[in-house]
Amino acid sequence: QLSLFRLTMKRLFSASHSSVDSKEMKKFQLLAHKWWDEEGEYSALHSMNDIRVPFIRDTLLNMSSNYHLGNPLSGVKILDVGCGGGLLSEPLGRLGASVTGIDPLEDNIRTADQHKSFDPVLAKRIQYKSSSLEEIVEECMETFDVIVASEVVEHVADLEMFIKCCSQVLKPEGSLFITTINKTQLSYVLGIVVAEKITGIVPEGTHEWEKFVPPEELERLLESNGFSVKTVNGMLYNPLLGSWSWMESTSVNYAMHAVKSGAQGQSSPADAPSELESEQPLATAGTTM
Repeated sequence: QLSLFRLTMKRLFSASHSSVDSKEMKKFQLLAHKWWDEEGEYSALHSMNDIRVPFIRDTLLNMSSNYHLGNPLSGVKILDVGCGGGLLSEPLGRLGASVTGIDPLEDNIRTADQHKSFDPVLAKRIQYKSSSLEEIVEECMETFDVIVASEVVEHVADLEMFIKCCSQVLKPEGSLFITTINKTQLSYVLGIVVAEKITGIVPEGTHEWEKFVPPEELERLLESNGFSVKTVNGMLYNPLLGSWSWMESTSVNYAMHAVKSGAQGQSSPADAPSELESEQPLATAGTTM
């Protein structure tokens, strides 16, 4: 009875204190079966893998001295938040990572589960859960080496709570990768007017400009919640070629890598500069990929 009471209270709490936006869920519900159509509504996310997967892989390899050829992310536990149909979970699984993909929409999880079942290797490396981030905090405290939130933060109801939850399930010195859209006049023109209303690359109503997040604001929220921001790279989508590239300007899309501060006494201050130095070449490499 006590456990039932706890479960009920937990559900009540997550319903009233959630970063999940019910309006956003309704939008994505309509497209849950379209995730793996490479020419469809999610084509831009498919092609984004060409730069976001190497960005995650190379950053992690740059921070680690031991990795396995062929499976460079073997042994790395990744949480893919807002995984949708598994577009990013699958390539990370193919690199050897152990991936948990979560999404509040059950239909998205069904699509993701069905698609991974075609590959026996992925079936072992990836598990999907229909869950919000808040709902897994209790069972997954400091569980993951890496969290990925790609094209997610512009859809959440409470960004600070979202970041706090990321910090809670991430191990000390773990990495958080975010890709999202800046809040500028240019992002409104390109991200909403051109992408949604004129070309239809993205379904109309997918984004709300008011919910776009400037990198300065995201950096401030991360730093005030125990993260150190290491890299911020601008991203550009070319709708004619259907491809993404890195750019210096973050005025439209951008990718960010932040590291959760280590447990006290876990690393000496003398180690910190070398870690920063080791990552510096990647920031440059990232902008020229």
